[in-house]
Amino acid sequence: MPASRPAALRILACGAVDDGKSTLIGRLLYEAGAVPDDQRAALAADSRRYGAADGEIDFALLTDGLEAERERNITIDVAYRYMSTAKRDFIIADTPGHEQYTANMATGASQCEVGIILVDAVRGLRPQTFRHAAICSILGIRHVVLAVNKMDGVGFSQERLNEIVAEFAPTAKHLQLEMAAIPISARRGDNVLSVSTAMPWYRGVSLLQHLEQIEIVGRDGGADLRVPIQSVSRTPEGERLYTGTIAAGTLSVGDRVKVVTSGAEAAVHRLIGSEGPVQRSETGTAVAVTLVPEIDLGRGDLLYAGADAPARSSHFSAHVVWFADHSLFAGRDYELRLGTLTSPVTVTAIRGKLDIISGARIAATEIMRDEIAICHLATPGTIAFDSYARCRTTGGFLLIDRVTGETVAAGMVRNALDRGSNLFAQNLTIDRRARENLLGQKGAVLWFTGLSGAGKSTIADGIERRLHAKRKLTILLDGDNVRLGLNRDLGFTEGDRVENLRRVAEVARLMVDAGLIVLCSFISPFAADRAMVRERLAGTPFFEIFVDAPLDICEHRDPKGLYAKARRGEIRNFTGVDSAYEPPAAPDIHLDAGQYGADELADRLVRFLMEQGIAT
Repeated sequence: MPASRPAALRILACGAVDDGKSTLIGRLLYEAGAVPDDQRAALAADSRRYGAADGEIDFALLTDGLEAERERNITIDVAYRYMSTAKRDFIIADTPGHEQYTANMATGASQCEVGIILVDAVRGLRPQTFRHAAICSILGIRHVVLAVNKMDGVGFSQERLNEIVAEFAPTAKHLQLEMAAIPISARRGDNVLSVSTAMPWYRGVSLLQHLEQIEIVGRDGGADLRVPIQSVSRTPEGERLYTGTIAAGTLSVGDRVKVVTSGAEAAVHRLIGSEGPVQRSETGTAVAVTLVPEIDLGRGDLLYAGADAPARSSHFSAHVVWFADHSLFAGRDYELRLGTLTSPVTVTAIRGKLDIISGARIAATEIMRDEIAICHLATPGTIAFDSYARCRTTGGFLLIDRVTGETVAAGMVRNALDRGSNLFAQNLTIDRRARENLLGQKGAVLWFTGLSGAGKSTIADGIERRLHAKRKLTILLDGDNVRLGLNRDLGFTEGDRVENLRRVAEVARLMVDAGLIVLCSFISPFAADRAMVRERLAGTPFFEIFVDAPLDICEHRDPKGLYAKARRGEIRNFTGVDSAYEPPAAPDIHLDAGQYGADELADRLVRFLMEQGIAT
């Protein structure tokens, strides 16, 4: 083996369903000798059993080897295949082609340097082809092979290849992909390992030859040292031991390192690898270090060295690949997992989504499953990160639904937003406690949720009248009243409802800071949005009150005639009719508004506020 043998090439294989990806990978593995003899025999037997024609080997059976995948006709996850030739080692990420598995494709792409995008020469380019190309570009893959498969199905037509390449070339250029187009037949083996005589007009190399000779310049964008801290412990001698994996650059004993967020600086005293003390470690290596002097840092902190400092901000722009079945809207809160960092995060704005064919940005306020958005995000505090193009580990992230725990998106940081680094919370002399003392009451938020007609506003109005009689300062934020003023620019789509509640929550936060008892009457049908409201009002007395009345009773009351209009189709997205209401699983207070009257429930809540010391 030559001393100059390059590092293993990580390849992403992707394509729409039935474009021939499994057959191609199977043939590569088989012909490269990566399949043991017993598996070759089993493959031959399986090919006969599954009806391969004329004694041919069905190479797709080799990579569709997951039993559940083959027997139940489903696709499960990303599989990694390994093979070697005399010139190079390869790691192939085999990703599902179905649209509903775009998340798996993005996961595989995040680790790869070259993308093989399969295209069926008979059917031509499909939306998944463009989507995969866009994801490759966003995830930092610069080299792609447009493998035009099933050329035998089009009579090895050079004109057909030229048509497909001409159609794909503008997208590749826009996405800044270096494209090599290779006509192949994975089933027959044409131009897979060696150049085929079936296409004498083709002057290029085979697919394998291309992969063996391709040169990758820098996996990441040349970032200096980056070490996300995984944990902090103590050595037997009592020293602080900081552990993490080097995301970029090199680290040596004696190097001076800094913490991004705090600016603290120290020198590496001891460097410990997996097999003991070392003098130097490189990218991808898990290490433990001791520092002199010991500095205060923990999980999620980021060490760096050199003049190339990571960004430090609470606002940033990012590409977001949305995985969830429900849509993404601005205003919703999620959990951010960026390297070893975990933080709350809010999608503050959707700046558009990508047209996967043209690559252009188009206006959008709602992002659906498998769409790629350009978003602005904000964290409560300052965090450290890089652009994804600079460093994948410190620039790539996941978004987690804070209610369900579901991973809903993968993101790639584009850049920090200046406004994030130029805004600072102003410390004020007079705080909520001082205002409460002046008013002789405690500020609180009572958030009433329930169907239209359940009695939310009637009960809230009754409470306010009773508190007013006790000379307590209150404000009632009613859904209709707010929409006639502050939020009159919003409609009733899910996205507008999210923004409506976000604004109300911010207003309620200001008013409770003024010492007021704030009564908010909003249908607020979705659990995620109510969780967002509670999150924004963290640190203040907050009570979620579920005004529970059956739909038929609410519809019978119909004080505004809205149900009747919704049933006639005159109102769209009406909760309880053509839009869902998600009842609170654990409200602070549950009112049975179907059985008890509004006055009785208002009296009950006033007694509750007195017991809580909010209204005395």
